[in-house]
Amino acid sequence: MNRRSILSISAITALGLTVLPGSAVAQQKTLKEQLVGTWSLASWEQVMPDGSKVHNYGTNPKGVVVFDANGRLFVMFAGPDLPKIASNAPRTATAEEAKALVAGSLAYFGTYTVNDADKAMSFRLDASSFPNQVGSDQRRTITSLTADELKYDTIALAGGKISVGLKRAK
Repeated sequence: MNRRSILSISAITALGLTVLPGSAVAQQKTLKEQLVGTWSLASWEQVMPDGSKVHNYGTNPKGVVVFDANGRLFVMFAGPDLPKIASNAPRTATAEEAKALVAGSLAYFGTYTVNDADKAMSFRLDASSFPNQVGSDQRRTITSLTADELKYDTIALAGGKISVGLKRAK
């Protein structure tokens, strides 16, 4: 090989090695970038301090979680068999109807931040159907995240741990 060929090969190799790490880094997404979008609730389970398990939204829960790129979120969870209000007017629900609706559903919105190092999300709620949550920072630990599945855990206000499973909405 002559000097020109060796120099050309060396230059191309150096350029390739310089560009490659930048491309690899550019392809890696932050946790926040991976979260952005709409997710459907697949599972929700609370393990109480005594080890018993509670499924507030049933074994086939319904729900949606939306993370936007600007750090806003919306959550709505509900059991599939919530009672209809006999009067057909939410303000005149019976005590039993209202109790079942409160126990079987949850909705809130606010902001979220993500800590990549800890694999954690922090929610700060502006409003909630459970007002005790409003204004407090709520930490969720991401236990699994793929392009189509998100799982996270949180400490329940009433004690124990809540595990949530989501599937990316199609």
